[in-house]
Amino acid sequence: MKDYLEIGQIVNTFGIKGMVKVKSFSNDIKRFDELKKIYVKNNENKKEYEIEEVKYHKEMVLIKFKGIDTIEQANLLRNSYLIINRKDLKPLEKDTYYIVDLLGLDVYTDSEELLGKLEDIFNTGSNDIYVVKDEMGKQILLPAISEVIKKIDLQNKKITIHLIDGLI
Repeated sequence: MKDYLEIGQIVNTFGIKGMVKVKSFSNDIKRFDELKKIYVKNNENKKEYEIEEVKYHKEMVLIKFKGIDTIEQANLLRNSYLIINRKDLKPLEKDTYYIVDLLGLDVYTDSEELLGKLEDIFNTGSNDIYVVKDEMGKQILLPAISEVIKKIDLQNKKITIHLIDGLI
């Protein structure tokens, strides 16, 4: 498992006093209220910044970092990612996982047939869809519902699913 997780991306500046506009990757956008410090990563460099202020505007997070006081300084951070140490994350509810921990897991049917690896996850509004790709490159789309996803085993890097009629 990765030690650091991306929780957002700086997509633009906001105003002239050094604020940045962040697209949150978290399902809880208000999680930024609890942070005092965060790492800003661009390319392979990461630097810790102290958070002075957090606001919200049109589904975006606005953040003012200590020491970033002009639009020019803020503009240098554009396209950088905000990352957080895994030990600073809030505990997840039962049967809830970070996407980064699921990607790359082997996906098996409940009869032990390997379907492929979990390549992507996207949300349709009502539930997530797991994109599984086999070794031939064929994609299988699986709804992340309890009737289909039977067991997620992070220790053994394995997801067990039940194929209901019409999935494949």
